[in-house]
Amino acid sequence: TCGVEDICTCYPGWGVGGKSGGDCSERFCPFEMAWVDGPTREGYSHNYAECSNKGTCNRQTGECECFPGFEGKGCGRQSCPDECSGHGTCEYMGDLKFGQTFHDYYDGSTYELSGLGTGAKILSDTFSWDKDRARKCLCDGGWTGLKCDLRVCPHGTDIMDNIPSPEIPQKQTITLYDANEDNTNFNGQTFALQFTTKLNQTFSTQPIAWNANDMTFADEIRGALVRLPNKAIDDVSVVVDQTSGAAGVSIEIEFTGDFVQGPQHKLEVLAEKCDKGCNPLITGLGNLRSWHVTDLSTVKVTTTGSHESFECGNRGKCNYVTGICECYDGFGKKMRYDSL
Repeated sequence: TCGVEDICTCYPGWGVGGKSGGDCSERFCPFEMAWVDGPTREGYSHNYAECSNKGTCNRQTGECECFPGFEGKGCGRQSCPDECSGHGTCEYMGDLKFGQTFHDYYDGSTYELSGLGTGAKILSDTFSWDKDRARKCLCDGGWTGLKCDLRVCPHGTDIMDNIPSPEIPQKQTITLYDANEDNTNFNGQTFALQFTTKLNQTFSTQPIAWNANDMTFADEIRGALVRLPNKAIDDVSVVVDQTSGAAGVSIEIEFTGDFVQGPQHKLEVLAEKCDKGCNPLITGLGNLRSWHVTDLSTVKVTTTGSHESFECGNRGKCNYVTGICECYDGFGKKMRYDSL
């Protein structure tokens, strides 16, 4: 509107050069927290700025024209390079997880870090001004790199290492506690195990039916693990002990296969009911202990083992285009190539 002395009073969002006044012929653009700016007198940074200081305002449309690497109505979020090459998703920093599996964080080292679950931990209480703005690629299984354009190569032990004889495989121990310390309560229930490979591929077993006979139960668990796709686990040995209700059910799994040498991601127990339309279809272990003074169900590495796990076994170079190891002279290719 035209006021005293022919001075325009602009409607909200209109002005000239990003300021209210003039002939009110130009639009404002959205304001977001600045990615970078000079501090205020009080020393505060990341103040609100038009187009987040990472774009220019089109005064005709009122839309930000963001610089490369930034997007959104006010250039308020980062874009991911090459849209993660079609082999991943672009995730906010606040949604990124610690580790690869549930037990990387809940490692059973304390009561608070015990329990069962699936999926890595989101540290939601971690504050950062840009956790809902900065983004990075989270690659699909078999892919890596900042823009998920590199294939993952096989991992294995270095055959030139000083490995003891007999070789010692990694052992993981799953301990399951019944709420009433009566292991027979598990009979007739089904559950599954989940395994994440060094290629970052995650597989779930077929349903595993609980069996009161330790040897039969161990065979069932082993069979489910070695039947995972792509020979994710080529061999394991399993020992089950259901003797004591107070001590819980102990399931010891040794990774004895050539494809699972060295440190492996911890197994995850699918213990929640998975009903119609869900996979794998399991009853779950509904009688698991959910609270106790000292002990909760958990998964621990109880024997580290004598092997390591290196890309191409430290005896070759990874061809990140094909995902195949190019072995040094004198070394063969006794490694898996299921990353293709």
